[in-house]
Amino acid sequence: MFVDPHDAGPDDDSAIQDTLEYLESLPQLADSDTFSFACHTEVPCFNACCRDLSMPLSPYDVLRLRQGLGMDSTAFIKEYTVIEQYPNSGFPVLFLKMNDSIEKECPFLSKEGCTIYDNRSAACRTYPLGRATHLGKDGSVIEQIVVVQEDHCKGFAESKQWTAQEWLKDQGLEEYNFFADRYMSIISRFIDTDLELTQKRVQMALLAFYQLDHFKGFMEDMNLMDRVNVPEERREKIMNDEKERLLFAMEWMELILFGTSTTLSHSA
Repeated sequence: MFVDPHDAGPDDDSAIQDTLEYLESLPQLADSDTFSFACHTEVPCFNACCRDLSMPLSPYDVLRLRQGLGMDSTAFIKEYTVIEQYPNSGFPVLFLKMNDSIEKECPFLSKEGCTIYDNRSAACRTYPLGRATHLGKDGSVIEQIVVVQEDHCKGFAESKQWTAQEWLKDQGLEEYNFFADRYMSIISRFIDTDLELTQKRVQMALLAFYQLDHFKGFMEDMNLMDRVNVPEERREKIMNDEKERLLFAMEWMELILFGTSTTLSHSA
C-alpha cells in the first residue's frame, strides 16, 4: 500500500483512499520502461519538496527513524507524529508532524538537505515513483509502479535513466517494502472480514507495531513467548532485534485478530 505524502493527510478521512485511486489512474511502468531523474544540491528545486507534507510513516519507518535518532518510541511519537487511523479498517497510522512555521518544513530538513537521510522514510525513498500494492486471490502481493511527476520538481530534467526496479534498489527499499507489504496484507485481510477493530485492539496494534521497545516489556510481563510456538533460537532474536520483533508482532496480531497465522500458532 503506497500513499503519496504530497496528497494524503490526516485532515481528510478519505484522503488515503483518494490517493490510492489517483495512483491507480496513472500509467503503470513496465519492467523495461525507464524515466529520467536525479536529486542533488545543484537541482534548482532542491529541498522544495520537503515542505507542507502529510507523510504517513509505516511501522518500519518509525523503527528506523527513532533508532537513528536514539529515541524512545513514546518520546518520538509525541514529538514527531500525529496518530490517525486508516479508513475502512481503523488500523493506526502515524503521520510525520511538520514544523510549526509558515512553510511547514519537515522537522529533519536543513539547508544541506535531509539530516536523517540514512534512515529516511519509504515515501521519501520511493519518490518520484509511486508504489501501490494489493493482494491477489492467491494471497500474493501485486505491485503497481507509477511515476508521480509534479510540476515543481526539476529532477526530471536530469539525464540519469532508471527502471523502476533500479530506482527501488538504489534507494534501499527492500526491507521497507517487505514490512509495508506485510502490514498491508494484515489490513487487507481484516477489511475482507466482518470483524471490528475495537479500541483495545487499536491500542494493542499501536503498541505492537509502533512501540517495539515497550512491546518487549509487554511480552515479558505477559509471558507471551510461552503462549505461542516459537523456536528457542528465534525467541532470542525477537527479544534482542527490533526488526525480528516487528515481524513477530505482525504474526502475533494476525493470530489475535483471525485466530490463525501462516507462520505462528498457539502453544498447546
